[in-house]
Amino acid sequence: RRVQKDPASIAFAQLAEEYRRAGQHAEAVEVCRSGLAIHPGYLSARVTLGRALIELGDLDSARQELQTVLGGAPENLSAVRGLAEIHHRRGDLTASLAQYRTALSLAPNDPDLEQTVAGLTRQIEAAAPEPIVVLEPVLPNAERDRAVRTAAALEDFLAAIHAGGANRRS
Repeated sequence: RRVQKDPASIAFAQLAEEYRRAGQHAEAVEVCRSGLAIHPGYLSARVTLGRALIELGDLDSARQELQTVLGGAPENLSAVRGLAEIHHRRGDLTASLAQYRTALSLAPNDPDLEQTVAGLTRQIEAAAPEPIVVLEPVLPNAERDRAVRTAAALEDFLAAIHAGGANRRS
């Protein structure tokens, strides 16, 4: 009613958040965009907009909204968590983990964040490829050829020494 009475009211943000919580994400987006046209600096409304866009699958627009929030309020926990979720939905577990760790640094006693960080860490470690072991140095062709010739010359030299020693013993 307040928003209907006064369309310029900042109460739009509360209405949009209630729509979002009720699962009416398209309505939340519509209310946020209308209100943000009048109050573009209202960061909590941008968070609500970003979170509703995530639920609608518009991850690019959601990321843009949440990054706008972080530009003005770098410690906004909801925006950081939203970006973490976007990265996770896109399959970028490393970026997601980094954002969740940032969120955990902002809310160090949050058991859900602790569990999420631990789970993602295990998932990334389990998916990490085995380290590559290089048994021989990889050399450019010219260096490799020179190394082979040097090794052959040393073998010939050692064979000659060995042959000379055998001749002396006879």
